Amino acid sequence: MTQTTEAAAVDQSPPRPRRGRIHRAWFVAAVAFVTIIGAAAFRSVPGLLIDPLHDEFGWSRGTIGAAVSINLVLYGLTAPFAAALMDRFGIRRVVAVALTMIAIGSGLTVWMTAAWQLLLCWGLLVGLGTGSMALAFAATVTNRWFTERRGLVTGILTAASASGQLIFLPVLALMVEAGNWRPAAVTVALAALAVVPFVWLLLRDHPADVGVKPYGAKEFVPKPPPARGAARRAVTVLFSAARTGPFWLLAGTFAICGASTNGLIQTHFVPAAHDHGMPVPAAASLLAVIGVFDVVGTIASGWLTDRFDSRRLLAVYYALRGISLLFLPMLLASTVHPSMLFFIVFYGLDWVATVPPTVALCREHYGEDSAIVFGWVLASHQVGAALVAFLGGVARDVFGRYDMVWYASGALCAAAALMALVIRRQPAPPVVAVA
Repeated sequence: MTQTTEAAAVDQSPPRPRRGRIHRAWFVAAVAFVTIIGAAAFRSVPGLLIDPLHDEFGWSRGTIGAAVSINLVLYGLTAPFAAALMDRFGIRRVVAVALTMIAIGSGLTVWMTAAWQLLLCWGLLVGLGTGSMALAFAATVTNRWFTERRGLVTGILTAASASGQLIFLPVLALMVEAGNWRPAAVTVALAALAVVPFVWLLLRDHPADVGVKPYGAKEFVPKPPPARGAARRAVTVLFSAARTGPFWLLAGTFAICGASTNGLIQTHFVPAAHDHGMPVPAAASLLAVIGVFDVVGTIASGWLTDRFDSRRLLAVYYALRGISLLFLPMLLASTVHPSMLFFIVFYGLDWVATVPPTVALCREHYGEDSAIVFGWVLASHQVGAALVAFLGGVARDVFGRYDMVWYASGALCAAAALMALVIRRQPAPPVVAVA
């Protein structure tokens, strides 16, 4: 062996970890958790601003819903390309740029005077920014830094969005109720900007950057070279996955997931409750309570995903969600009563519990491309959310109430439960006996 080769071999060897120290992967997961919380501030806003924007500018709820739809579609369509860009430029750069775009888009809404400006700022800029901060970011961090406890970590990072909702919703609701929605938009912009230095200084792209193995790995994993052609790779992975049945079933179930959460409850619950005489802060507080139990439900779902069949978990989650939505029209009232609290707790536990088993099924079927495949599955989630965000606003304009939207979404959830059971299992690789 030459001297140069020996030096290269030494460079690839990780330092010995010190006993008793917490693995660096958990610090990276913690940074990702806080980052997603900062980006989640915007996810708390749409349902709060529908009525104030309608009152101030005279825009129809359908027009405002169209801006939300653009945001949700771009949130989904950007995700697979963002996952590929993270492979090309690194997680830190992509996330820092995404947070800056969220801040700019939310901040500019303070000066808007026309509906097209709402579509541009709230729809385009924030949609692209939040899309790059989507769940594909969580999947990328999990896949790189963990080989064990992936389901649990996915659940924790998914719960970060709910935690952000829990933190920001009550505060933003009080700002809006005080008579001016603009401070709420500024708060979102500042929250996103505040996380940028945190990401740049503390987040790391790969375990090899700090000379450690992924959590649970038996061998050191060298950092792969930057993957060029991010857009081409994202599209290639899509075409490859689209030739398989599990992809369409996962995309279909996740589209219904988005329709019944981001598109329906997150966008229309507050105005629907307000239609029944409930004050906006009270309705927003109920959404925040959903966020509390969402954290519990999602982490528990991650723990269950590590131990049980992901297909059956999805079927149970969607079936229970559909049943709860069918009862919601009978529960809305001017005051908060015990049956509504039961719905909030029940729905909160189920809100994004679907994410860990969906990520696990993507990983099971698509291996190293699973983060990008999940990005495309997430795109379907947001398309479903966008359709219901828009159609829900139109239904309210036409019929004067939301009942039809609740019932239709409940029926869709029942269909998703059946679709989840149809997904085939990926056979485990054969075990080769050693003589």
